[in-house]
Amino acid sequence: MWKRKESASRLGGGKSIVGRINRMSRMMLAILVTPLVVSLVMMLVFSGRYHQSISRMETIARLKPVVAADIPESVWNLVSGREALAQTEVFALMEDVSGTIDRIVAETGEEDRLELTVAGRTMDTLSQYVSQIVQNIQEQVPVVQNEAILEEIRDVAALVESMLNNYITGEIGVTAAMSDTLNRAVLLTAGAEVLLVALSLFLSDRTRQRTERFVRAPIQQLETVTAQLAQGDLRARIPQTDVVELTRLTDQVNVMADNLESTMRQNVQDARNLKKAELRTLQAQINPHFLYNTLDAIVWKAEAGDQKEVIHLTSALSDFFRISLSSGADWIPISQEKKHISGYLSIQQTRYRDILKYEIDLPDEIGHFYILKLLLQPLVENALYHGIKYRRGGGIIRVTGRQEGNSLLFRVQDTGRGMDAQTLEALKARMAEGRPSVASGTGGFGLVNVNLRIRLYYNQQEGVHIESGPGGTTVSLRVPCLTREDLTRNAEDPAQPELHETGG
Repeated sequence: MWKRKESASRLGGGKSIVGRINRMSRMMLAILVTPLVVSLVMMLVFSGRYHQSISRMETIARLKPVVAADIPESVWNLVSGREALAQTEVFALMEDVSGTIDRIVAETGEEDRLELTVAGRTMDTLSQYVSQIVQNIQEQVPVVQNEAILEEIRDVAALVESMLNNYITGEIGVTAAMSDTLNRAVLLTAGAEVLLVALSLFLSDRTRQRTERFVRAPIQQLETVTAQLAQGDLRARIPQTDVVELTRLTDQVNVMADNLESTMRQNVQDARNLKKAELRTLQAQINPHFLYNTLDAIVWKAEAGDQKEVIHLTSALSDFFRISLSSGADWIPISQEKKHISGYLSIQQTRYRDILKYEIDLPDEIGHFYILKLLLQPLVENALYHGIKYRRGGGIIRVTGRQEGNSLLFRVQDTGRGMDAQTLEALKARMAEGRPSVASGTGGFGLVNVNLRIRLYYNQQEGVHIESGPGGTTVSLRVPCLTREDLTRNAEDPAQPELHETGG
C-alpha cells in the first residue's frame, strides 16, 4: 500500500511546475514592467512641468490687457473727471497685477524669473505715477500737468506689457524643450520595450520547451497506467516522479487503485457472505423441527376434533411457506410480511400457549411499501427462541412499524431474559464483521444475517440496532420507503433484486 508519509518525503526534494512558472513569470514581469514604470514616472514629471508652464503663460496672458489698456484707461477716467477717486478701480487692478507677478516669480525657475522681477519693479514705478496723479487731483493741479504724467503711465504700462511678452516667449521655449525631451524619452522607452518583448518571447519559448520535456514523461506514464486500470488491470501502479504536482496525483491514483482492488475483493467476499446468509435464512425458515412440530400439532388438534384450530394451523402454515419462498422474489409488500409474521406467531402460540403472547402493529397505511423479504420474521424468531422461551412465566413479543418522513422504522421488542453486557457486545461485534454464528447457545444468527442483508441490499452503513437488558431486548431498524414504482424504475439495474408480489 502507498503511504502518505512516502509522498510527503518526496515532496521536499521534488521539482515544482508551479515554481518554475512563477519564477519565469516574475522574471518576465520585471523585464517588462521596469521600463514602463520609468517611462511613466518621466511622463508624469514632464507632464506636470508642462501643465504648470502653460498655466503660468495663461495667467500672464490675462494680465497683458489689464496692464496695457485697463490701468491707463482707469487713470484717464480719473484725470478727465469721469470717475471720482472713491470710484476708481486703478489701485485694485495694479494690486492684482503686482500680486500675480509676485506669485508667478515664486513658482518660476531662476532662468525665467528675471523678466518678471523687472516687470514687478516697473509696476512699483507705475504705482508711484498713479499716486502722483491722485495727489495732484487732490491739490487741484492743472489737468495739463496730469496729462503729462498720464503719458508716462502709458509708456510704463507698455514697457511692462513688453516684459510680459518676453516672459511668455521664454516660457514657450522652455516648454518646447521639455516636449522634445519627453518625445525622446518616449521613443527610447518604446525601443526598449520592443527589445524586452522580443527577449521575453525568446525566454518564454525556451521555458515552455524545458517544462514540456520536464512533465511529458510522467504524464505519459500516468496515462498508460490509468488506461490499464480502466481496462481492469488493478495491479498497475505509477512509478515515482520528481514533479511535485504529479507526485501528489501519482500517489492519489495509486491509492485509488489500492482502494479499488481492496473494494473489489471486499465486494466478492460480501457477495459470498450475502449468498450464505440468504441460504442460511431460507434453511432456517424451512427448519424441519418447526415443520414437524407444526404437523404434530395439527394431528393433535384433528384427533381432539378441533376442526377450527386444524384449519387455522393449516392455513397459517401454508401462508408461512408461501411467503417464505415467494417464488424467488427478494422484495414483498409490508402487508405480506405482516401476514408472514402473524402466521409464524400464530403457529408458535399453539405450541407455547402458556408462555407466548404477541402484538403486531403494522398499520395498513404503510402496507403498500415494499421491504426486503424475511426482514422481520427472523427477528421475531430470535426474540422467541432466545428471549421468551427461557423466561419463567413467559412474555410478550411486540412488532411495530411507523413511517417517519421518507423512512420506515420497525421495532421487535420482547420481555424475555435479555442479554448481559458481554454477550451484547460480542453480538454487535459479529454483526459489524458480518460474521454469523450458528454455534449452539450463541444466538444472534438471524440478527447478523438481517443486518448484513440490510447493509448490502439497501446500500447503507447502519443495519439493525440492539438494546438489551434484564427486562428484555429491543431490535430496531430503519430503511427507506420503497414503492413498486421505485423498484420497477431500477429493474434494468443488474444489482437490483427481482420484484415479485406474492399472492394470498
